[in-house]
Order: sequence, then structure tokens, then C-alpha cells
Amino acid sequence: MPPQRGAGQASIKRGDMKRRQFITTGAIGGAAALGAASSFPAPAISQGRQQWTMVTSWPKNAPGVGVNAQRAADMITALSGGRLSVKLYAAGELVPPFEAFDAVVSGTADMLHATPYYWQGKSPVFHWFTGVPFGLNATEHAAWLYFGGGQQLWDEAYAPFGVKPLYAGSSGVQAGGWFVREVKSLADLRGRKFRIAGLGGAVMQKMGVNVVLTPPGEIFAALQSGAVDAAEWVGPWNDLAFGLHQIAKYYYLPAFHEGGPALEISVNKQKYDALPKDLQQIVAAAAQATATTTLADFNWHNAISLEPLVRDHGVQPRTWPDDVVAEMGRATKEVLTEIAASSELAGKVHASFTNALQKSRAWSKWSDQAYLTIREQALGA
Repeated sequence: MPPQRGAGQASIKRGDMKRRQFITTGAIGGAAALGAASSFPAPAISQGRQQWTMVTSWPKNAPGVGVNAQRAADMITALSGGRLSVKLYAAGELVPPFEAFDAVVSGTADMLHATPYYWQGKSPVFHWFTGVPFGLNATEHAAWLYFGGGQQLWDEAYAPFGVKPLYAGSSGVQAGGWFVREVKSLADLRGRKFRIAGLGGAVMQKMGVNVVLTPPGEIFAALQSGAVDAAEWVGPWNDLAFGLHQIAKYYYLPAFHEGGPALEISVNKQKYDALPKDLQQIVAAAAQATATTTLADFNWHNAISLEPLVRDHGVQPRTWPDDVVAEMGRATKEVLTEIAASSELAGKVHASFTNALQKSRAWSKWSDQAYLTIREQALGA
């Protein structure tokens, strides 16, 4: 899930993303607007009925993300009795994957399904709303947003762009990456070309790794061609579908940088505010329902996808070496400190997130961690 250039990632290559740039609304004016009008579907309002456009950053029907984006669109249409129908356009069908946010800002699209750190070029603050290295897991992140003040900060961060963000679930703990060659120590990582998303890329850069940005649909080709030596995408379910195991056999788990990355359904705020209250509630309820199904979807399908990767395809799961984890921790603190100092809002969000993390760690020590430990003791191998 490669983001745009942002704080801590100034030297990350954008690869061939420039070739995928779309016409921006700032370039459309006068007669050009007339020609563009037929290119983008506009909300249709007829006898109290509206048709909205949702754009996503995912390939069509991508496991988990694409499927649940469609589920949300269908749910809004059904719950509203057709008063608000939503038509979904997958990545590249209407706009490129990394221009979905701009499309919603401009009104070209009404809503999007993606993840906030894709827009970190707008503001590095957006990283915290997806999640940061060694940060909150999926349930902790949802707790912070719903009850710990995170949603209010997210609203504040998106307000200058005229966008209303809604939490739409998580993939849960992701995988750390596919490597053509085994990583036995920190020295083995340095100099490798690694496709890795978000702040994970900034951390890896500080560790001497060459980070490459590659759109999701091009990861397999990049790994196959040798453009990258390693790549991370999501987890066993999505990675199996992408065929990454055909190229690389060393599978490092878990992802240090994505312990529960958040997904979003974000809406053009002017259009959201103009909806009747019941339709606003339907959009919000669809996002909440999708949050539940998305995490369950990923948890189940990751569980049933790891076994065939190992059994049928010779994949070798690995944990990160101790010296690599130690360096990841050091570099993470450095990256987060730099971004937190970049603005007053960044400092405020970082403080809120860190407070939630401290409280969550104190509880998880006696809840999730303790339960998993005694479960393994009781059930054995």
C-alpha cells in the first residue's frame, strides 16, 4: 500500500506512478469542464433519490478490501431503500488508486474506500489514522477512534480538505513481507530493494533499506522482474491471491508497521452534510457494519490461507531476527518524533495515540497476551 512522498520518506522513489497521473480538477476549466462532464458520473437527484459514486484504491473484487467496499456500497443502497444508491469504481476505473482522495475533495467522486496513509503527502498526520509501526492493533485502534478521542482528531485533520472520515475496519495484523533471500541479521537487510508501505518505509530507510513505491496491482511484476528484492502487501489471504509465493519463499511475520491498519470510507463533507439525517446515519451505520465484517473476513481467510501456502507451495514462515527488531524499534521512535514535531496538530494526535497505546498495552498484558499464552500452554502444539 504505497503512500505518496511525505515526512521521513523524501527519498522514496515513486517508480512509474507519474505515468499513471490523472487530470486534476485544478486543470479543468472553461470549455474543458464541458468535455470532462461526460467522463465523471455526477450525483443524480430525482424525486428524492440520489446516486453517489464511490472510488477505491483497490483492484476490482480484491479479497477483503475490494469485496467489503462493494458490501458497503450495496448496504447503503439497500438500507436507504434506493434513496441513496452507490456505484463503486475500483482503482483505475475512474481515477488512479492514489488519487481517490483528490477525487472526493473536488467532488468528482462522492466517497472513497481506502486507507488514510495513502494521502500522507497532504499531511503526515494521516499516518496515525491508519496506524504506525509498533502501534495499536485493530481492536485497540477502533477503541481509540470510537471512545478515545481519535475520531474527533481525524475529523479535524480532514476538515481543511472538506472530507468526512469514517472508520471502515481493518485487515488485522498483516504480514511483514516476502523475501527472495532469507534475512538472518540486520546486515542482510541493508541495501535490499523493498516494497513496503507507510511509515514502515520511512523506518526501513533509516535502517539502510532501499524503499520502492509500487501500486498494489504491480507488486507481482516488480518482484518477478527483480525491480524489488522483497515486497509486503497484506497477509496470507491477499498474498496468496496475488501469487507472491511463486517468486519468494521466505515469509516474514508479523508486520512491525501494520498491527491493525485502519480502512476508511470517507465522504465529501459538503455532500454528507446536505443529506437528510437518516441518510447520514445510514452511511455511518454501513461504515460501522463494514468494519465488523472486514476484520472478521480477514481473520478467517488469513487463517485458512496460511496452511496451503506452507503445505502446497513450500513457503517458509519466519520471524524477524532480534537485531532487526531492535533496530526497527529505534528507527520507529526517531521517525515518529520527527513527524510529531512537524505541526501542532501532529503533536496533538501523537500524544493522543501514544496515550491510547500506553493504556492498551497495560490492559493487553493481562488480557489478550495472557489469554494467548495460557491457551497455547493448555492446547499444546
